[in-house]
Amino acid sequence: MKKVFSSADEALNGVLKDGITIAAGGFGLCGIPENLIAAIKNSGVKELTIASNNAGVDDFGLGLLLQDRQVKKMISSYVGENDLFMQQYLAGELEIEFNPQGTLAERLRAGGAGIPGFYTATGVGTKIAEGKEIKEFDGKTYVLERGLRADLAIVKAWKGDAQGNLTYRKTAMNFNPECATAGKITIAEVEEIVPVGSIDKMQIHTPGVYVQRIFAASHEKRIEQRTTRAA
Repeated sequence: MKKVFSSADEALNGVLKDGITIAAGGFGLCGIPENLIAAIKNSGVKELTIASNNAGVDDFGLGLLLQDRQVKKMISSYVGENDLFMQQYLAGELEIEFNPQGTLAERLRAGGAGIPGFYTATGVGTKIAEGKEIKEFDGKTYVLERGLRADLAIVKAWKGDAQGNLTYRKTAMNFNPECATAGKITIAEVEEIVPVGSIDKMQIHTPGVYVQRIFAASHEKRIEQRTTRAA
């Protein structure tokens, strides 16, 4: 089975269609699959549901998909850096399912592990718990959260090999490993494709069994908020 592709466009060929759910890895602007996001924007697909910690910024990351109103719903934890996101939400043009950050990570992990649901104390007594099953264990109240699966997972890794084994670096460890296992189809963009067997087995963060397609691309390292002071 061929896993190595030449570009984001080639890797996405035959995968995209309107109305699918996409799990996107990364944290802020760190470790995001920016080339895949740009290719999804250029494809013109619509009515997307996207599970991601955040929605990027107005002109980069997942924020690009909001520009042409390609996103129907966001399943997210933090959306404070994106004015367009706020405008579309307040105008009733974008649906939001807020999740506490750890809950979102666990929903993705559970989905990838085949676990349909789990109980957590996070969110009990808040709007997060409205409409969900509540149960007590050992005198403490918990809310039922569903595992989350996606039609497509897009992730960014540091290194990968032709079998799809992936190694993440630093902040890219946030949400990428969970998203990678939660996708029915997982596409990884990496900074470097290395020979099979060259990645230390203890450094394989996502085994290739979870990855169907992989390609190498350059990446832009942006800062979400730059704060400076006079010398």
